[in-house]
Amino acid sequence: MINQKMKTLSDQYPTTMAITSEIINLKAILNLPKPTEAFMSDLHGEYDAFQHLIRTGAGNLRQKIAAVFSGEMTEETIKAFAFLVYYPTQRLDCKHQQLTAAEMDQWYLTTFKRLIELLKFVSTKYTRSKVRKAMAPDFVYITEELMYDDVANSDKRQYFQEITQTIIQLGQADALIIATCHTIQRLVVDHWHIIGDIYDRGPHPDLIVEQLTRLPAVDIQWGNHDILWFGAASGSQLCLLNLLRICARYNNLAIIEASYGIDLTELVQFAQAHYQANPAFLPVDDPNQPALSPSEQLKISQVQQALAIMQFKLEQTVIARHPEFEMGHRQLLSKIDFERQTLHINGQTYPLTNTCFQMINPQEPAALTPEEAQIIQDLLTAFTHCQKLRRHLTFLIDHGSMYQIYNQNLLFHGCIPVDANGDFLTLTIAGQPYAGKDLLDFFDHQIRTSFNHPAQQDNLSTDLLWYLWTGPLSPLFGKTAMTTFERYFSTNPQLHVETKNPYYQLRHQTDFIQKLLTEFDLSPTTGHILNGHTPVKKGHDPIMANRQMIVIDGGFSKAYHHTTGIGGFTLLYNSYGMQLITHQPFTTKADAIANMTDIISTKRVIDQVSQRQRVSQTNIGTHIKTEITQLESLLALHQNKN
Repeated sequence: MINQKMKTLSDQYPTTMAITSEIINLKAILNLPKPTEAFMSDLHGEYDAFQHLIRTGAGNLRQKIAAVFSGEMTEETIKAFAFLVYYPTQRLDCKHQQLTAAEMDQWYLTTFKRLIELLKFVSTKYTRSKVRKAMAPDFVYITEELMYDDVANSDKRQYFQEITQTIIQLGQADALIIATCHTIQRLVVDHWHIIGDIYDRGPHPDLIVEQLTRLPAVDIQWGNHDILWFGAASGSQLCLLNLLRICARYNNLAIIEASYGIDLTELVQFAQAHYQANPAFLPVDDPNQPALSPSEQLKISQVQQALAIMQFKLEQTVIARHPEFEMGHRQLLSKIDFERQTLHINGQTYPLTNTCFQMINPQEPAALTPEEAQIIQDLLTAFTHCQKLRRHLTFLIDHGSMYQIYNQNLLFHGCIPVDANGDFLTLTIAGQPYAGKDLLDFFDHQIRTSFNHPAQQDNLSTDLLWYLWTGPLSPLFGKTAMTTFERYFSTNPQLHVETKNPYYQLRHQTDFIQKLLTEFDLSPTTGHILNGHTPVKKGHDPIMANRQMIVIDGGFSKAYHHTTGIGGFTLLYNSYGMQLITHQPFTTKADAIANMTDIISTKRVIDQVSQRQRVSQTNIGTHIKTEITQLESLLALHQNKN
């Protein structure tokens, strides 16, 4: 009896010739060089820097250009050509301003030739079918004719010249150049891995997600800031309040109002009616943005206060609802002496400063006022019903996970919670213990469950999204406590400390990394862990544990540049091995285009293979081998019939 898979294959390949042709095709693909993967993390809403790296193939495109043209182009010419491929529309505008019509025609001819040479080079790892799919539909025929022509043949050379001359005469030269540049961009990296935190303080995470939807192959490992947005769209009041408070703190409420069309008027009016100026809640200054007026600073600080107080109230409630979270020590409103304005924790009493507790009932500190409850519910309704936000987050859910295993690499954003000995810590929920890989699988399931049921606002799955943001055994948080309250209201630096999980020290040790790889059924000797979340401080090495642990925090957030001294890292993994790319801080898109300012600074080989890896050695190769086996079984059925 033919199973459903065989029935589908039989419909797709109805004849013996069709089956054998596909088997030949698939076996040939297995012997192609492994396509290039690129890894980025911690984008933090910085769209301009992100799109620059996508256009440049995370530095891979410049390497390809140098490989093809190093003998015939100067460094300056290589740079100019590279920026044409990165930003074709804008660089063409510059050329039209610089050159006469006759000079432009000659430039077109030279540029066509160079672009076709580069396209041939970047497409050598792919089948013609895959290259065709990467082309603009309007130019497939012309591009293929130019690509697969033998210009050494005099007849073909004339054919090539006639095509290019006609393109110029018909006014289609710019369109063809732009289309070819975009095809090259799509082919230079085959698969993108985004290791978390698309969202946070940057201005345009929405544009990043839109760009991700256009990439041919991408996967996402969720980060702690992404979880807040999942939570808000899944009905978590606490995730919503944290998200909005952080946006206010970094003067980024425009992402809520302008990008997603969510009205904050009711919240602003409430905050202005009940809160005053407070230096602890001033928005963080961004030197790259115009300075805020005093009235704008006041309004944002009032909004931030209102959100923080509602957040602290709801933390009391959720922690009480879930004793299994073991977070009773974070019910801080219950530990305040409101008359003396002090906080009693860890057996000590500390004075509080810059307090704004006027909306808190000391007898019932967790109680929301009716107005607060209405504001939260209205905002939650807006978030859960925002179609654009839902579409973006659905894409991240469908293409994302808590971790990813791909080509012998384990990818995750934060950490695997362990104790000082490196033993997995256990979170027990409903009597069931979860640790190591099981813990990440458990959270992955809970995220999807909550996201699919946004009307359920106080169930376990929804509360676990908040736990992922701040819980002591959260793989995405990786600390014992989030000291937001203490940072607002205490000047004592001891109360500001957030102790990291021992994972972050242990990940320098080879035996610990090999233990983690074994936990996830990967080779302890040839596997790698690729990690984000923590900026690599200046002078520290992102490559650890005998090159098996690589931290690739992208460093996109401008706030971290003074800590790292660089613009972060990306990783390239091609058929020859792995390269860690170090970036300089990105300035602006306008500066990059006008001054041809690239951000690639250094390349460091991490892992180099003695023989080029082939598709047969990859995840895709495993799927192809399975399909070949099924096709061979189908072929046997056909032959037996005959």
